[in-house]
Amino acid sequence: MAEQLASLADDRALLGRTSTAERVSDILRSRIADGFFPPGTRLSEDSIGGALGVSRNTLREAFRLLTHERLLVHELNRGVFVRVLTVEDVEDIYRTRALVECAVVRGLGEPPYALDGLAAAVAEGERATAENDWKGLGTANIHFHRELVALAGSERTDEVMRSVFAELRLAFHVVDDPRALHEPYLTRNRQILRTLQDGDRDGAERLLAVYLSDSLERMVEVYRRRVGNEGALPG
Repeated sequence: MAEQLASLADDRALLGRTSTAERVSDILRSRIADGFFPPGTRLSEDSIGGALGVSRNTLREAFRLLTHERLLVHELNRGVFVRVLTVEDVEDIYRTRALVECAVVRGLGEPPYALDGLAAAVAEGERATAENDWKGLGTANIHFHRELVALAGSERTDEVMRSVFAELRLAFHVVDDPRALHEPYLTRNRQILRTLQDGDRDGAERLLAVYLSDSLERMVEVYRRRVGNEGALPG
């Protein structure tokens, strides 16, 4: 936890001169999405407030916002914790992803497409694989899909999917073999990228739909074995 808090303190500059709860929640959401706070972690008001240099009231409001987004949960007389998802949560996340991501690709219009962000995410995944950094590969995979959604050019869609991808990271974090989960999808990310580079929007949508269906099946299988239907981590 000390390492995470030290890293979190580096984000203080992002707050600028107005330490609003919304900006604090943006930072914490990003940190959750990048795996700094695993599911089940208790978030200390004193430690996090001190690291970011914000008031207790501001932090509590940020916690409230993230609880509304289903990333945190408040337990009476115990405090605030990073949420542990259920299998049903995972299934719903993937339903949302399929609806949004496939619609984004379907609505791209005529090529060429602005694919620098997708290409950078694939390169990030290749670097992580070369370094046997499987958590990093999972992060790169999320970045790939975030960049895919960004092709819509819609701030509202980006905002909706930021929370979805942060929830997805919660599911990724409890998987006991991240390499087996993430490595096969780097090849599929490359394939989607190349298909879009060729201007084949319909082909990319078909690849993405199968990708998400396969990923859901694999994720539910692994998640049910590791966490179970009730969303409780093994002791």
